[in-house]
Amino acid sequence: MAKTLRRILQLLVILGCSAATFAAQPEPAQPASYTKRAQVRIGDISSIEGVRDNYIMGYGLVVGLNGSGDGQQDLFPVQTLMDILQKMGVQAPAKAVITRNVAAVFVTASLPPFAHPGTRIDVNVASTGDARSIQGGELLMTPLYGPDGKVYAVAQGPVMIGGYTAGGNGNVVTVNQPTAGRIPSGGIVERGVAIDLAQLKNLSLLLREADFVTAENVAHAINAHFSQSIATAVDSRRIEIKLPGGGAGNVPRLLASLEAIPVTVHEPAKIVMDERTGTVVMGGNVNLSACSIFHGNLAIQISTEFQVSQPAPYSKGTTQVVPQTTVQAQESPAHQLQLHQGATVQDLVSGLQGIGATARDIIAIVEAMKNDGCVQASVGVM
Repeated sequence: MAKTLRRILQLLVILGCSAATFAAQPEPAQPASYTKRAQVRIGDISSIEGVRDNYIMGYGLVVGLNGSGDGQQDLFPVQTLMDILQKMGVQAPAKAVITRNVAAVFVTASLPPFAHPGTRIDVNVASTGDARSIQGGELLMTPLYGPDGKVYAVAQGPVMIGGYTAGGNGNVVTVNQPTAGRIPSGGIVERGVAIDLAQLKNLSLLLREADFVTAENVAHAINAHFSQSIATAVDSRRIEIKLPGGGAGNVPRLLASLEAIPVTVHEPAKIVMDERTGTVVMGGNVNLSACSIFHGNLAIQISTEFQVSQPAPYSKGTTQVVPQTTVQAQESPAHQLQLHQGATVQDLVSGLQGIGATARDIIAIVEAMKNDGCVQASVGVM
């Protein structure tokens, strides 16, 4: 055995190599298509059952507009303004109030969980009448109600909009939506929605995207982190967690630990297409089978010209307008795209761009590939 090893070393020296040379050789590079699945925090892909936002809304007035408010045909802004003036001791007939500086608006907001009285929230403001713009206006104090009819917040403040309107005498320039705006931190919570975590005996996590594989991965990651079986995947969205020791304990600390646990997310193969805008979004996990694609365009143009037919001089005929219709059809030669087994989305996109396919052409091609079974993914059309 020693003679054999000595002989191998002699051969290596003759070839100009050594064992150290082989040890220093770099590992073979992974294929370009090899990618590691990214890990995310459990808190980024899930929420706690029962801990959610609540919608609230109210009706109010925006004042201080530069003649761009509601017109006189809208009665409810004037009625609301008169009610506010009467509460302040101002008595005036409704017919005497003529103003274009007031706009009736709906105010909406989202009441976050664990919001206590005094917490600031953002509110959205949208015009309900025929106001041209609420730019530069200020929202008067407006109570915001929940579905139960109780007041949960009060909103007030200057309205910020992401556009403007300018012009007059029929020449008007409008940018974005000047009749809807936002008041950052313009709402103050008056009544919170109580969530007593100390009374919870069991917790449930809800995945934002339902998937059985991800649900099992989350349950396995939680059990591995706490070294005990406390998490169980009930279905593709819900994971039940038993509190350690069977009691509530320190629930906020437990939730902080749960949200920080890394987990591997299973990304479904999906293609989403919007035929209205021609937008196509393809996931990286979409698998394609071998297929040949032939694509060509057929353009049909129909034009009509009107010609006047005059009768002969001194005849009893009448002048007639005769339409002359011309139909032209032009068909471009078909382009071919060949995809091999295991082709990626990048191969398909590069090939379609190479044959000059537009976004709407890609939608038609992908739908045809799905019907033929060449696309192993779910296809959604918006």
